[in-house]
Amino acid sequence: MIYTVTFNPALDYVMKLGTMKKGFTNRTSEEMYLAGGKGLNVSSVLSGLGVDNVALGFTAGFTGNEIERLMTESGCRCEFIRLKEGNSRINVKLKESGGETELNAGGPPVDEEARQKLSERLDKLQSGDILVLAGSIPKTMPADIYSSIMENLKGRGVKFVVDAEKDLLLKALAHKPFLVKPNHMELGELFGESLAEISDTDELIARVTEYAEILRGMGAENVLVSMAGDGALLLDGNGDVHIMDAPVGQVVNSVGAGDAMLAGFLAGDPEKNGYDYALKLGIASGSARAFSEFLPKSEQIMAIFNKL
Repeated sequence: MIYTVTFNPALDYVMKLGTMKKGFTNRTSEEMYLAGGKGLNVSSVLSGLGVDNVALGFTAGFTGNEIERLMTESGCRCEFIRLKEGNSRINVKLKESGGETELNAGGPPVDEEARQKLSERLDKLQSGDILVLAGSIPKTMPADIYSSIMENLKGRGVKFVVDAEKDLLLKALAHKPFLVKPNHMELGELFGESLAEISDTDELIARVTEYAEILRGMGAENVLVSMAGDGALLLDGNGDVHIMDAPVGQVVNSVGAGDAMLAGFLAGDPEKNGYDYALKLGIASGSARAFSEFLPKSEQIMAIFNKL
C-alpha cells in the first residue's frame, strides 16, 4: 500500500482575470477551488491511475472539510487527522495575462495530540508499504519531522519516498530512503548552484548526474530528478543513469507536474516492471499535468505514454 503524508494541505482558490491593477478593484472572469499540497497531488494521480493509496495529513475548520470533500470526490481514500484549532490554509492563485501571483498562507497550528495520532497511524504500516513524505511543513512542527518519522519506522521494511527541499531532504538521507525526487532547481540549491541558468542540455544532465550521485552516496537508493522541459533523469539503485526527454506540447499549468511525475513513477512499480517503464509512466504523468489545467486522468496519461 502507498501512503502519502501532507502536513500542511491547502484549499487553493484560483482566480482568473485579465490584467490586475494594484490599488484598484479588480473583477475576476472565473474562480475555482482545488485541494492543494504535494502529497495530495500524488494521491490524486495515483488514484486516477487505479493505484490504491491512502492520503494522510492534518486538516482543520471549514476549509479542511472542503479539502476532504474534494479529495474524496476525486476518488481518493483519506484518513486525515482533524486539528482542534484554526482552519486549513487558503492559498490564493491569481492568474492574469501577465503571469501568476500566489499568496500562500501559513496554516493552522499542529498540536502534540494530533502529532501523536499521526504517529500511531504510521505505526500500523507494514513491510513493503511505501510512505511518501512530500512538501513543506507548518512552522509549528519540528524541522526534523521527516527524519523522526523515518527513525521511528526503522527496521519495519517500509520504503520511504521523500520529495522535499533543503534540510528536510538532507536530514532524511541518513535513513536511506528508497527514492528522493527533487527537481533540478531544488537539486542545485542543495549545492549552492543555479541549475536553471544552464541552457545547454548536455551540461545540465552532467551537473544533475553529478549531484544525484552525491545524494546516492549520502544514502538515497534511487534519485529521480524532474527537469521541466528537459525531461527527467533517474539514477537507479544499481548506479545506472536513465534519461528520458519530455514530449513536446503546449504547457497549460506546470504546477504539480513534479508530483504527477512521482505518482506515475510509483504507479509504474520499478521493482516489478523495471526502471525504464516506471520512468516512462512518470514522464507521461508529469507531461499530462503540464498540458492540462487540472491534475490528469488516466486516459490523458496513457495517451502520452503510448506515444513515447
